[in-house]
Amino acid sequence: MRPRLDQVPGVLGEIARRRALEVAPYPLPEAPPRPPSFREALLAPGLSLIAEVKRQSPSEGQIRSIDPAEAALAYARGGARAISVLTEPHRFGGSLEDLKRIWGAVDLPLLRKDFVVDPFMLAEARAFGASAALLIVALLGELTAAYLEEAGRLGLEALVEVHTERELEVALEAGAQMIGINNRDLATLRIDLATAPRLGRLARERGFAGVLVAESGYAQKEELRPLEGLFDAVLVGTSLMRQPDLEAAVRELVG
Repeated sequence: MRPRLDQVPGVLGEIARRRALEVAPYPLPEAPPRPPSFREALLAPGLSLIAEVKRQSPSEGQIRSIDPAEAALAYARGGARAISVLTEPHRFGGSLEDLKRIWGAVDLPLLRKDFVVDPFMLAEARAFGASAALLIVALLGELTAAYLEEAGRLGLEALVEVHTERELEVALEAGAQMIGINNRDLATLRIDLATAPRLGRLARERGFAGVLVAESGYAQKEELRPLEGLFDAVLVGTSLMRQPDLEAAVRELVG
């Protein structure tokens, strides 16, 4: 049950095809006890912050050399309600070991953020302590519903990521309970901060009552104002990672 990736354009397609070649099932460690709910954490009052741990990205190059557990602890002290952990190794410098170490350091729910192109990657996420996994509609297409079902079977929540109106329709039809709207076009890497509010309003107009998460491009507290009352959470990575004091940077965004 793998998506067809040959027609996925740009950087997204390049990364996803490489990840697909690397998936080789192996005996997984026993999954830890059921982790805290990612969804419940984001439903707390106000705009919840998902703070992201990442060392580099295709758009920014090298961002920061970090100890992932120490970064996550700083985020937690600052008031983040969940942690996103990049586990893609080549363009983001992440690993499943990062996920494991962060799980051992904080009590917050963790999102495995990667380019999921095989169901085994969902089993990995659960085995290494994730509460939720990212599912990208631009990769999975009509298989989105099947991957959602598999995640649920494993006791894993799913954040279903979209960037266009058509992808939003796929997520809604698949029965997603959490939808992430990415301001970044993953094929071209361009950011438009109008994307999340526009598609967020459309999702609500279509009757979506689940969790809405805005993703990518946020650096200042004032940039979050268009999200208030519409979104439940915002995911911020690069701009936090660039700050010398991660705890203070989180407090500044969520204070």
